[in-house]
Amino acid sequence: MPLSHLGETRSSRKHDHILQTPDTFIRAALPGMQKCLAIVHCGPASGAGFTQYTAEMQSRGTLGRTTGQRFTYVLDGGITVAEAFLGPGSFAFIPQGEEHSVEAVAESRVIVIEKRYVPMPDRPVPAFFTGSEHDTVAKPLAGDEDISVRSLVPDHTGHDFAVNTLSYLPGASLPLVELHIMEHGLFMLTGSGIYRLGDSWYPVAAGDFIWMAPYCPQWFGALGKARAKYLLYKDWNRHPL
Repeated sequence: MPLSHLGETRSSRKHDHILQTPDTFIRAALPGMQKCLAIVHCGPASGAGFTQYTAEMQSRGTLGRTTGQRFTYVLDGGITVAEAFLGPGSFAFIPQGEEHSVEAVAESRVIVIEKRYVPMPDRPVPAFFTGSEHDTVAKPLAGDEDISVRSLVPDHTGHDFAVNTLSYLPGASLPLVELHIMEHGLFMLTGSGIYRLGDSWYPVAAGDFIWMAPYCPQWFGALGKARAKYLLYKDWNRHPL
């Protein structure tokens, strides 16, 4: 009998973090979606300053409109964003208020991040762009060659958030327990490991989602025989006031 039938799950919610595992995912269509369902991982209702969901799209399925910025990352299948084709590992950034369409060309899964834009004086509003993770440069994290970071959003102050992928060789871990003002949305892409969130320790694996509030103590170590990799959102480039 599955453990979920006995009321057991790895999912957990605490005041400063959420671990959401696939056995607890609930799917529903958001307003404007066609032939598409969303697994909403976090948003204002959870205390987050952004919204993140996984869109499960049928062929010719579409997302609805958004009132904020939108970032999409293709997990499986393929989509068009403003007529640009995106396959697995590809991504797009759409500025707040820019009319656009997101349509699946086949059955697809897409990570979607949406956030109201925080303007900054004397800084231009970021423009639409697309890209592929495979074309970005991998850099070691804090000099550790066993952990590689790829930045998917340009590092300039026009952007008020960042999205990166982090890839760990088995046995690699963050060099310290982090505690900082940025909040995170994290989707496990491959592999497995152990995540410390607050005072709790969780086994995590591909398909899991984690939300971390500002100042949530956090640490990750990769386990198993395969690389562990996740997509990470954080708010960025704005003064705390």
